Amino acid sequence: MTRRIAILGAGVMGLCAATELTRRGAPVRLIDPAGAAGPHGCSWWAGGMLAPFCEGETAEPPVVRLGQEAAPWWERAGASVTRAGTLVLALGRDRSEVDRFARRTAGHRMLDAEGLAGLEPGLAGRFARALHFPGEAHLDPRAALAALQRGLSARGVEVETARGAADATAGITIDCRGLAAADALPDLRGVRGEMAVLRAPEVTLARPVRLLHPRQPLYIVPRGDGRFMLGATQIETAHRGPATARSVLELLGAAYALDPAFGEAEVLELGADARPAFPDNLPRIRRRGATVLVNGLFRHGFLLAPALARMVADLVLEGKRPEVMDEDHGEW
Repeated sequence: MTRRIAILGAGVMGLCAATELTRRGAPVRLIDPAGAAGPHGCSWWAGGMLAPFCEGETAEPPVVRLGQEAAPWWERAGASVTRAGTLVLALGRDRSEVDRFARRTAGHRMLDAEGLAGLEPGLAGRFARALHFPGEAHLDPRAALAALQRGLSARGVEVETARGAADATAGITIDCRGLAAADALPDLRGVRGEMAVLRAPEVTLARPVRLLHPRQPLYIVPRGDGRFMLGATQIETAHRGPATARSVLELLGAAYALDPAFGEAEVLELGADARPAFPDNLPRIRRRGATVLVNGLFRHGFLLAPALARMVADLVLEGKRPEVMDEDHGEW
């Protein structure tokens, strides 16, 4: 009989682990003193791009390979996933960046101006070429988190907020606390990301767009109803305060350069948080006695959490060693 499993943290990693384990019939408790997913967690401020091939520009091969599990996993979990691919563009003075990006990635096709206009009419006449990654997808992170919570609730799992709840659970503990787990993971660091949500009814983008820039790249993700999420910042700090004026100005300026219609957009929301990462920006599963620590998803939370959840379930239920495990302290 499977021992009771306590999962610490109700962000994207904790919710994915709980979903995968309960899907396989395991008894789970989900514990987070802050309650259900919300603005207190970095998952709330994610872009929601399921773009493994684009991430291959800078990420290691495991990110590309494992990230390809994400879109079908989220669909099985009840999240709404849009499979429209990703566009990669550069302004005229940065056109060489498109070639560099193409050399370092796979799964794309080059579009000329006519092909781009056919895919995104709103960008017609402003770019000579672009890369299209047709196998990529995106989702609304907050809606996806809510879908996981609904699915868990239907299986009798609610988020417990009692701080001592984990101590009262005999069995296996899965630590998915993100940066809060730095007390157990001294090599964990924070990488700050900042974002804006705009309402721009005149902008008609149907898929995420990455605007390449040597200093300040930008991604824009459609969220429906004329809303768009803008993000890009990657700052080496665990500071979790509000978004800075410099970052907001850079995000808005880049968006305006992509499509001047963003100049009339309403700013609905500004946000920032720090994401947990290890020195090489790859995730880790570590086992210490009866505790499994799952962490270091960097900026790939929604992209990699499904694969890590699968590996955690394989480890806990079947004893299979995950490929991202780098510590193993004895048997259960």
